[in-house]
Amino acid sequence: MTKALEGIRYLLLRRWLVLILAFSASVRFINLGRPNELVFDEIYYVDGARDFLKYGVEIEKGKSEFIAHPPVGKWIIASGIKLFGDNSFGWRFSTALLGTISIFFVYLIAKHLFGSEKWALLSAALVSLDGLHLVMSRTSLLDMTLMFFVLVGLYALLKKNSWAAGFLFGLAFATKWSAIYYIVFFGIYYLVRDIYRIRANKESDEGRTQNYLKATTLLTAQLGILPVFIYVVSWFGWFNSTLGWSRNWGVENAGLLPNALRSFWHYQSEILYFHTHLTENHNYEAKAWSWLLMYRPTSFFYETPKGCGAASCAQEVLAMGTPVLWWSAAISLVILVVLWLKNKQWSTGFILLAVSAGYLPWFTFPQRTTFTFYAIIFEPWLIIAFVAVLRNYYLSSLGNPKLKLYSIIFIICIIAANFVYHFPIFVGQITTYDDWHSLMWFQKWI
Repeated sequence: MTKALEGIRYLLLRRWLVLILAFSASVRFINLGRPNELVFDEIYYVDGARDFLKYGVEIEKGKSEFIAHPPVGKWIIASGIKLFGDNSFGWRFSTALLGTISIFFVYLIAKHLFGSEKWALLSAALVSLDGLHLVMSRTSLLDMTLMFFVLVGLYALLKKNSWAAGFLFGLAFATKWSAIYYIVFFGIYYLVRDIYRIRANKESDEGRTQNYLKATTLLTAQLGILPVFIYVVSWFGWFNSTLGWSRNWGVENAGLLPNALRSFWHYQSEILYFHTHLTENHNYEAKAWSWLLMYRPTSFFYETPKGCGAASCAQEVLAMGTPVLWWSAAISLVILVVLWLKNKQWSTGFILLAVSAGYLPWFTFPQRTTFTFYAIIFEPWLIIAFVAVLRNYYLSSLGNPKLKLYSIIFIICIIAANFVYHFPIFVGQITTYDDWHSLMWFQKWI
């Protein structure tokens, strides 16, 4: 009887997972082609995807074009165009698919960290109710692809498959350079962990030294050499063409290495210079300190169309996290740091490290032009941090268990209501101007 009840409970919980994923897919794919035009930086990345399908490299008016981001994210966009055509649905299909699948991996990660189906389901549900995740899933930028590969790479690390993690980190690195922070942070973390493990073993100095060298060499290959190898291979279109920017630089500038490699190295140095000197003013620029507060979300699209039944209409796609969820998560992040300092639990430390790797490095570039939507790379971990605090609160010995459960349900309902309330500006619905203005809680959101 007990086994039967457990089986029924298991099936019911799995049904909740199916419902969460079905909901996530529906809000991402329904009207995915709206707006039926390129928004924000889609103008660059969709153009690059078109060039990849035609030339294998990016071309502008028949001439080579300097591009500041690696190829993988644009190949992902190109795959959607190849499948569904050069239209707004085709541009965004691949990122919508990765966004939906990423919610399943949030569930898997949370289940591994918390050892609980219920808290894993809550983590997945909250990510599905986040506006920033929704917007980035419905837009053909590089950041959802970046977040996806980093997320799955960290899951591979949790499952103790460092080779798979290195491969996935390589794909993330070949999407956007900011993935390198995860490679560095977790490479150092696992190296230190291995050193402490070896030191704890009672071995001779010679045996310990050999183990140090073995662990360091293996980890360097898995989380250092392999990602770099994947990164270089991802430029196969550039290597196979003579049309790519800087492709013939090595021919014109003699050196020891083969021409193609010297040309490639020159290109990468120019990309580095671009990223470290990007200081152009932008109306929606937002410094890293403001991201958790959703102080200055990024408007991807805004128009004043007709068809809302009022004299004045509005249509916007605003890359903004669900405010109540992000503010709650920001508070929980502070609480989680305190809990980690108190208990030093490995799962708590892993969550905090995953947030830190995606967030803290941006504080070292105060002059660089940055945007709030860059936070999508650590958004799943921020929400998992929130769930970790809710779980700690529920499992604590303080207070009435039923009251604690009801309070958590109340918070989740408020977050869900907030998501529904701001839904029109997440998906570009046409509303009356007054309704749109009522969604702009702060002047900085406009």
